[in-house]
Amino acid sequence: MTQAPPPRIIDAHCHIASERFIPRSFIDGVVANGVAALTAQGLRATPQKLANTYLQKLQDPLCDQLVAEMEAAGIERAVLLAADYSYALTDCPLTVEETLLAHAEVLKRHPGKLVVFGGVDPRWGKDGVNLFERSLVEWGFSGFKVYPPCGMSPSAPELFPYYELCAHHRVPVVVHIGPTSPVLAFDTSTPLMLDLAARSFPTVDFILAHGSVSYPDECAMLCAYRPNVYLDVSGYQSLLKTSSDEALRRVVARGINHKVLFGTDWPVFRMQGDQRAFVDVLTAEDGPLSLITELEARLVLHDNMARLLAGASGNASNQARVASR
Repeated sequence: MTQAPPPRIIDAHCHIASERFIPRSFIDGVVANGVAALTAQGLRATPQKLANTYLQKLQDPLCDQLVAEMEAAGIERAVLLAADYSYALTDCPLTVEETLLAHAEVLKRHPGKLVVFGGVDPRWGKDGVNLFERSLVEWGFSGFKVYPPCGMSPSAPELFPYYELCAHHRVPVVVHIGPTSPVLAFDTSTPLMLDLAARSFPTVDFILAHGSVSYPDECAMLCAYRPNVYLDVSGYQSLLKTSSDEALRRVVARGINHKVLFGTDWPVFRMQGDQRAFVDVLTAEDGPLSLITELEARLVLHDNMARLLAGASGNASNQARVASR
């Protein structure tokens, strides 16, 4: 019997593993939650020890380890998301422009393996809009990253010039949904806050990041009834210890698999496994994708994200030009 070829996979949600792009206050907030959880279980944990453990997973600034893990897992491409924390947290080692330039260098280092969605806080005004446009036109970026926990609704009017650029260049937008470090706001990161933007920009595709674990019912509803809204399953690893893969099973059973994107949120869950392990959870014989048709599985793992990326006008040629420099 001929063995079926391995599935084609795009990881729709990754980050560069480097503390250069994350404010120390963000990390301290994550650590504080970890200390609280361990202390409640009677385990000894110091903030310094946990911080050192957290930082150990952030030592791949050029994405060499990420690309190696992708190859071992059969992942063709991964989307790197670059958030701009600068208006909410002032202790990030790099400026937003330095952050985006560093991502552009990584993009050149791994041609064909990575794509980048750059984030710019809209409170930078016209300078921010110009910087984002440079990322698309000069550096070959393929989308926009919005991080509402920094204190801005994804439907804020200040973001509309960015969405107009996304419409012009036909690139998608990823919007963080749900909680994050406790030093940031959660009230601006609910999925229904995106609805005005989704209605106002019907030609822009919006991706609800972590939509299988944060407000999954609301995220699924938007995906079902807004033609330009998608969700990614990144963060599902956080539920594996307590609920197996039930969160994923519920998502793929909703009839919206033309809107669901595979994503891992690498390197956030590196302590729980590598990219191969995260792919195996989905593609196991009795895993959540076994509940759907082969066509739907292809959509989730590869074709949906490939379709969104294919819409970018000129980005393929931009990336080739940047990589040749």
